[in-house]
Amino acid sequence: MASERILIIEDEVKIARFLELELIHEGYRVEQVHDGRIGLGRALSGNFDLIILDVMLPSLNGMEVLRRLRQSSSIPVIMLTAKDEVTDIVMGLDIGANDYMTKPFAIEELLARIRVSLKRSKKPSEDDNNITFGALKINLDQHSVSINDKPVELTKKEYDLLKYLAENQNLVLSRDRILENVWGYGYFGDTNAVDVYIRYLRSKIDDKYDIKLIHTVRGVGYVLRHE
Repeated sequence: MASERILIIEDEVKIARFLELELIHEGYRVEQVHDGRIGLGRALSGNFDLIILDVMLPSLNGMEVLRRLRQSSSIPVIMLTAKDEVTDIVMGLDIGANDYMTKPFAIEELLARIRVSLKRSKKPSEDDNNITFGALKINLDQHSVSINDKPVELTKKEYDLLKYLAENQNLVLSRDRILENVWGYGYFGDTNAVDVYIRYLRSKIDDKYDIKLIHTVRGVGYVLRHE
């Protein structure tokens, strides 16, 4: 079971309590506060492993809390926002948020994002230069990919896309989220680019090696998982 400490800074008491109960059920140790200034104080003084931070807060809004927090701390922060606007998301990520969720959200997805953020924040180990998923192995130092130790030749964008899927394995990723994280916010090309490059990857991995790793979730996006 998990044992990491999570701080919830959320002014809507019912949401904060719901999150607290769900996280406790998952084995996390949880504390919640409902004020931005108080939350910043707890974040700086408490020994937390991750912070769930709402944008709209009394006393000090979430953006300012994050801005001040990043002056002295690199603790993972997942931002919650009721606004699905690119400017808000970009601002949060630019200030230093590790991830974001738009309300309303599925608790299962938030839990998955928490696990990913915590995993990324752990201290490096000998195996941290590799991402392994079944027969698939990605060497981050060499920017190389292999299936059953047989090299797979990928372009840079194909590699970046596969790496992002592998970093979020078992998590369904929307096309928009993939575009933001692989192509970047400055990308103004064909929005079908994700589908095109997924086809490229499948032809070089799934089809060539007769395995099923890259799955389509209709109406949502893509996920890397075992069949």
